Amino acid sequence: MKSDMAKKGAERAPHRSLLYALGCTSADMDKPFIGVVNSFSEIVPGHIHLREVAEAVKAGVSSGGGVPFEVNTIAVCDGIAMNHPGMKYSLPSRELIADSVEIVAEAHAFDGLVFITNCDKIVPGMLMAAVRLNLPAIFISGGPMLAGRLSSDSGVKHVDLSSIFEAVGRVAKGKMSEEELEQLAAVACPGCGSCSGMFTANTMNCATEAMGMGLVGNGTIPAVDARRLQLAKEAGQRVMELLVNNIRPRDIINRVSIHNAFAVDMALGGSTNSVLHLMAIAHEAGVEFSLPMINEISERTPHLSKLRPAGDYHLEDLDQAGGVSAVMKELRGLLNLEARTVSGRTVAEIIADSRFVDREVIRSADNAYSARGGICILFGNLAPEGAVVKRGAVAPEMMVHQGPARVFDSEEEATTAIMNGSIESGDVLVIRYEGPMGGPGMREMLTPTSLLSGMGMDKEVALITDGRFSGASRGAAIGHVSPEAAGRGAIAALRDGDIIKIDIPSYRLDVELSDGEIAQRLAGLAEFEPKVKTGYLRRYAEKVGSASTGAVFSD
Repeated sequence: MKSDMAKKGAERAPHRSLLYALGCTSADMDKPFIGVVNSFSEIVPGHIHLREVAEAVKAGVSSGGGVPFEVNTIAVCDGIAMNHPGMKYSLPSRELIADSVEIVAEAHAFDGLVFITNCDKIVPGMLMAAVRLNLPAIFISGGPMLAGRLSSDSGVKHVDLSSIFEAVGRVAKGKMSEEELEQLAAVACPGCGSCSGMFTANTMNCATEAMGMGLVGNGTIPAVDARRLQLAKEAGQRVMELLVNNIRPRDIINRVSIHNAFAVDMALGGSTNSVLHLMAIAHEAGVEFSLPMINEISERTPHLSKLRPAGDYHLEDLDQAGGVSAVMKELRGLLNLEARTVSGRTVAEIIADSRFVDREVIRSADNAYSARGGICILFGNLAPEGAVVKRGAVAPEMMVHQGPARVFDSEEEATTAIMNGSIESGDVLVIRYEGPMGGPGMREMLTPTSLLSGMGMDKEVALITDGRFSGASRGAAIGHVSPEAAGRGAIAALRDGDIIKIDIPSYRLDVELSDGEIAQRLAGLAEFEPKVKTGYLRRYAEKVGSASTGAVFSD
């Protein structure tokens, strides 16, 4: 066992003494040491309950003959960090999470790992660490939050965090009072768990299950459901079997399992951030996966479920309808069914036991919302290296659109313009210098998209950026434009009034400028000056690569 290097032999007597200080017994020295990597935090609603999940995991490890040691990582709540400088730290936290797991796992010579995760950057950060370390490992998420219930004279309406962001737009338009807004805020997030729609956290937890690193139900069982703790205990037991059978993350995470994850993502209409994160995981695993390959998957994959923000359903509805395995069963002709999973079963064996309960929540391929997947990549002279759009959340009238650019060099400037009512129908809102390097940190911009939706302008105004959007964003919101403005991408050359052409069915994003005019404008720009000159963000900006390759650190 790897842990023997920290506990066996006369020269390790000091090490054993320290382990005894933790409460270990002499019998424990002959057992595998399992790191239980917990992302518990009292500032993240999706993680507030993870101590209880960890106790169930540790009970499973112990019953399987291992010695569990709980350790921790940081976690950022994107909702709380949104629309202020704190959001600059969200994506950069992913790299710190991966690095911190590597440090603690290697320093203490763990034999295997159980990852307890839930929210946006924690899931991919831990997956990156898992394939980097390649120790026997399994994932258990904290599960999704239940939808909130808003009571009124017209009945009870299901609401969520996205509902509040959109309501701010209605308040700005005078369509809702601040008192009504506060009533909504009080009920939209009713307790622990990752926010209840198909936003980034739940997208990534479903993708973790689809790629085989989580047990059935990992992506959808609600946080407050007793099945969540049962699954956690099973995960603890299962990691011991992975250790015995020497099954490691790189045996599971490969080209075919990442393909399966993207296919499920397309069918569910997941967050655009899945592209960024799955590309980063592929990079860490040494798997080549290009952006055009994502479009190939999208072309073949039907959009089967419309959950918030694209539709009215939430994760609890998806769970009751059959969950991720039921979606995979409907996609079986498009998946690699022999892909391995941490359960010890293949995808084919898992979906054989799956059943559909609600054909409206999970539609059949013959009755899909659309024949193409919910996410796609756009290319053109404005995004030579690609841009990402959640096609399933775009209104039909905005699938093809052209209009004059309204250019802003920060999210704050654009938000002020929207709140002031200076954005007109037909405009294409451009927010630049918000990319991985330019931000730095590639902020999510849920506030601008939600304001437009709340004002009823999401069917009239498009928004493009080299930054990111929340999984809760809807409308013609096109992000990850690459190369970014700070890297002298074409988006840096845009001026107010330039005509931007969006053609989502044809996967195109262009500006009506010649290559020569773009090059001339770029040549006249001053050298990019970093916004942050101290601390971790300065170091992050110096190392981070393009969004088109997952915004991973350059080698």
